[in-house]
Amino acid sequence: MRALAWSFFAFFALVLPSVPLRAAGTAAPLPQPTVEQRLADIEAYVNNAARATDGHAVSKISGSGPGHNAWMMTSAALVLFMTLPGLALFYGGLVRRKNVLSILAQCLGLSAVVTILWWLCGYSLSYARGNALIGGLGFSFFQNVGAAPNGDYAQWIPHSLFAIYQLMFAIITPALTVGAIAERMKFKAVMLFSVIWMIVVYFPVAHMIWGAGGWMNGLSNPDAGIKSIDFAGGLVVHMTSGWSALILCLVLGRRRGHGREPMPPHSMVFCMVGTGMLWAGWYGFNAGSAVAADSVAVNAFVTTTLSAAAGCFSWSFIEYLRRGKPSVLGLCSGAVAGLATITPASGFVTAGSAVAIGLAAGAATYFACNNLKTRFGYDDSLDTFGVHAVGGTLGTLLTGVFATAIANPNLATGPIAGVVGHTLWLEQLKAAVVVLAWSTLATAGIAWLVGRVTNGLRVDVEDETVGLDLSEHGEEGYIVD
Repeated sequence: MRALAWSFFAFFALVLPSVPLRAAGTAAPLPQPTVEQRLADIEAYVNNAARATDGHAVSKISGSGPGHNAWMMTSAALVLFMTLPGLALFYGGLVRRKNVLSILAQCLGLSAVVTILWWLCGYSLSYARGNALIGGLGFSFFQNVGAAPNGDYAQWIPHSLFAIYQLMFAIITPALTVGAIAERMKFKAVMLFSVIWMIVVYFPVAHMIWGAGGWMNGLSNPDAGIKSIDFAGGLVVHMTSGWSALILCLVLGRRRGHGREPMPPHSMVFCMVGTGMLWAGWYGFNAGSAVAADSVAVNAFVTTTLSAAAGCFSWSFIEYLRRGKPSVLGLCSGAVAGLATITPASGFVTAGSAVAIGLAAGAATYFACNNLKTRFGYDDSLDTFGVHAVGGTLGTLLTGVFATAIANPNLATGPIAGVVGHTLWLEQLKAAVVVLAWSTLATAGIAWLVGRVTNGLRVDVEDETVGLDLSEHGEEGYIVD
C-alpha cells in the first residue's frame, strides 16, 4: 500500500503541473481576433478610442500606442521646461539682482521635493480610486503603475507615462506661488509649506476635478456633485496657486521698503526669455492634456496660440492707451495671462472663443496688477495673484460660457452633456467657489503652522537687506569686479 501511495504521489507531482487548471468561475482565455476586430483596433488607435477587442478577443496591439507615447513624452518634457528654466528665468528676471538665485533655488528645490512626494503618495492620492474627495493609496510608491494603460485616464499610453506627465503639473503649481512671496520668505519655510500645501490642497483638488470618481469631475463621473470641467488646470493649477499666493503674501507682509523705494526688475532680458519658454512649454501643458496626439490636442494647440497672442496684444494696447508706451514687461505679462486664462478652456472651445478669452484675459489681469494691487496695497511681488488667480478664475467661468461639442466631442457624450450650452457656467462657478475657499483657508492654516515650526516665515531684516542669495544660499548670482 505504501508503494501504491508513493506511485500516486509521483504521478500527481509530475503530471498535474502540466495540466491546465481552471478554477470555478474563471473566464476562458480570449480567442484570437478576427480581421474585422483587428481593423477596428487600428481605427481605435487612430481615433484615441477604446480597443474594439477589449473583453472580446486578444488584441494584436496589446501594448501602448507609439505615436501617442511620443507626443506625451514630449509634452511631459515641455511642461517641465516651463518650470526649469522657463518660470525660473521669468521670475528670476523680475526680482532684484540680490535675490535672483533664491528664485532659481526655490524652483529647482520644489522640482526635487515634489517629485519625491509624487512618487511616495501624491500620484496615488490624486488619481487612484478612493472616494469623491481624495484618492486611495493603491498607486503609492508607483506600485501598479506600469507599462499597461490605465483605462480610467488614457487608452493608448502607459500608466507610468501618464503619472510622469501629471507630475510636471504638480511641480509647476507650487512654483507659481513663489512669485507672490519673492525676496522675503525663508527657503526652508517655502519647502515645508509647499509639501504640506500639496497634501492638503493640490492632491485633493486634482482628485476632485480630474480623478476617477472625483466630486467635481463632470467630464467622466456621472455621480459628480458639481459637474465642472477643467481641460488643463484652470482650477487645479492656476486657481489653487494664485489664490493661495494672495493669502501667503498677506500673511508675510510687504517687502522692506515696498512703496517707498523703487524695486524694478533686474533683467527684462531674463523675463522675456522666460516668457518665450513658458509659451513654448504651454503647448505640452494644454495640448498634452488631450493625453493623445489627436484632434482634441490639435484644437488645444490652436486655441493656446490664439489666446496667448490676444492677451499679449490686449495688455500692451491698454498700456499704450494709458501710458503712451507698451513695455516689454506688459507684453510678457499679457502673453502669460492669455496662456493662463485659456488653460481650462483650451480643449473645449473654438478658435474664435479663444481670441475672445485672450482679449478678456489681458484686460482683466492688467486691471488686477495695476489697479487692484495699488488700491489695496498688498505686495504680490511678481503678480502671481493678478495673473494666475484672476486669469484662472476668469478662464474657468468663460469655459462654462464657450465650451462646445464642436471643439470636443466628449462634451456631447459624457455625463456633462446635459449642461453644456445651458447651465455649465453655473457648475463652473460652484467649482471655482469651492476651490477658492479651500485654497485660501487651507493656506492660512498651513502658513501659521509652518511659521511656528520654522520660527517665522520671513528672513530677518538684515538678511532681507543683504539679499536672499547670500543670506539663504551663500552665493551671488553676479560677481561685480
